[in-house]
Amino acid sequence: MIYAEEKQKDPLLEEFLNYLVAERGLSANSVEAYGRDLDQFVSYLSERGKEILDVTSRLLRGYLARLAEAGLAPRSGARKLSAIRMFLRYLNDTGRLSGDPGENISGPKLPRKLPEVLSVEEVERVLEAAHSSMDKVKSPRSDTEIRRAIALALRDHAMLEVLYGAGLRISELINLKMGDLYLEEEFLRIIGKGDKERIVPLGEPAINAVRRYRDGVPGRSTLLRTSGQAKNVLFLNVRGGPLSRMGAWRIIHSYVQAAGIKGHVTPHTFRHSFATHLLEGGADLRAVQEMLGHADISTTEIYTHVDRSYLREVYKTFHPRA
Repeated sequence: MIYAEEKQKDPLLEEFLNYLVAERGLSANSVEAYGRDLDQFVSYLSERGKEILDVTSRLLRGYLARLAEAGLAPRSGARKLSAIRMFLRYLNDTGRLSGDPGENISGPKLPRKLPEVLSVEEVERVLEAAHSSMDKVKSPRSDTEIRRAIALALRDHAMLEVLYGAGLRISELINLKMGDLYLEEEFLRIIGKGDKERIVPLGEPAINAVRRYRDGVPGRSTLLRTSGQAKNVLFLNVRGGPLSRMGAWRIIHSYVQAAGIKGHVTPHTFRHSFATHLLEGGADLRAVQEMLGHADISTTEIYTHVDRSYLREVYKTFHPRA
């Protein structure tokens, strides 16, 4: 038995939890959380003299109504519904249920969480911290160590300029290839989610930073190894291989700290800031959608709420009758 608790579980539920570990690779903590949520639903069914295979859409709606009446937070209710849906889908896929009673059930409406963004001044501080890191490369070091340190500093500055300048996801940044650069034309070719291609403009500061890293000696060539899979990758790690997500995150985090910025700042914060600053400057929402690579404009619209928050703040600060 892969999953077990002191309390005797329904055999189908136990089978599903074992499936989450063996087939889906979920952690013990995640499986335990699924188990707790599903145990509560099974208990609700038992109170009504029903078993798991008796579940109907009506019973599921009744359970969600009870959770709401008990004052459960919408986010917690949505999490429980997600666990139940996954369980019912599993039973349907394995032939235990002839349909999926959870397929058309709507969860509780969740408040949209506004993304955290940096101010323009804070972004500039981070970029300056990266730009000035090259000046901090000091002896005593060998010539080889100094060249490598300068190349890494140039890489870091170029990475941050592109991350913010083009509003990229971290995966898009680390997967940039040499052939994706169209610096003369001032744009990047990005392969985003679902292998969808988009063209994103790039400003002069980012273009100059990329050129210094790509063409400089020392620069990218200092990090590059003649063999291996990374020869076409733009941003290389210290060993000449492609950067990992975690490696890129650590680089970005180090400059956020160097800039003295407090709070939780992630690589995605720069993407949020890119979109928000464009809208604050008067950019068209459809244009921002295109640059971010959002399939649905409703995803981009969340930044209009951030923009309105900014406008309210400006109004309160500067209007004499605020």
